[in-house]
Amino acid sequence: MRAAFPSLRLRRLRQNPGIRALIRETELNLRDLVLPLFVKREMGEKHPVASMPGHFQIPLSLLEQEIKEIKSLGISTIMLFGVPNTKDEFGSDSYSDQGIMQKALRKIRSLDPDLLIMSDICFCQYTDHGHCGILSDHTGKIDLHNDKTLELLVRQAVSHAQAGSNVLCPSGMSDGAVGAIRQALDLAGFEHVAILSHAVKYASSLYGPFRFATEGAPSFGDRKTYQMDPANAAEALGEAHSDVREGTDMLMVKPAHAYLDVIYRIKQAYPYIPLGAYHTSGEFGMIKAAAEKGWLDEKRAVMEILTAIRRAGADFIISYYTKEVAQWGVLPR
Repeated sequence: MRAAFPSLRLRRLRQNPGIRALIRETELNLRDLVLPLFVKREMGEKHPVASMPGHFQIPLSLLEQEIKEIKSLGISTIMLFGVPNTKDEFGSDSYSDQGIMQKALRKIRSLDPDLLIMSDICFCQYTDHGHCGILSDHTGKIDLHNDKTLELLVRQAVSHAQAGSNVLCPSGMSDGAVGAIRQALDLAGFEHVAILSHAVKYASSLYGPFRFATEGAPSFGDRKTYQMDPANAAEALGEAHSDVREGTDMLMVKPAHAYLDVIYRIKQAYPYIPLGAYHTSGEFGMIKAAAEKGWLDEKRAVMEILTAIRRAGADFIISYYTKEVAQWGVLPR
């Protein structure tokens, strides 16, 4: 009797589509994907983001149309980003009851009570200097005043919870942000509102298109003093551990595609904590550009990469391809 070599056995199994589906190790569903949305007021029409084909700054007046489309496609979760009309050194629009995010949250919640809304908690697109907190001085040195930043982050977080956000996503990498926000939410009666911390956020080159979409690029310097060095992986475990101790409900790694090893390490260290991965605007843009040149099959590339992120350990993925994947109809809802 001829021995069944592993390679021959697998070849036979792969030949049958039913068997191939039966033994597949990693499953990806539409409910695993989160759609980012950019909302801006005082605009008559949707404004296309040139660096992100298919994405727009959406005025409040057209949110109803957008939410109806999202619901019809079977998308269950969005991550909301606001683009304010005015900026100042304290990012005051971010924590105002009449801020763009607060207005958008209230409107979306009234349109669809069941839609899961994640909201970005940060300052970069609200401050006139474009950094993720309050600067300690104005000498050109990039040094965030952590305590002042936390004070305003807490105000921002509570205002989002009051407006209807389900999940708050602090993304500025401020020390102690998760603990301060959790305490403030509990004291304000929002124990049910969850926190998804950008626990592992690298000082990456892959955020460029997003900064155009939110109009949040720094006016000077960079964010290397408060975001992680791409060369460091063990550091990610320390950052995640800090946020877990402070009470985060979920963790996130950002970017995703270029940091699969980090996603794997975090999931192995914290298998009991839901883990998100942010497939960033730059990662989205690279696929788009190559597809437009005809250098790769866009649909196959997207599904391969999203599956790889899931395989590495992500429980859900924030992706700019979410709407297109839903329109392709390639995933179960």
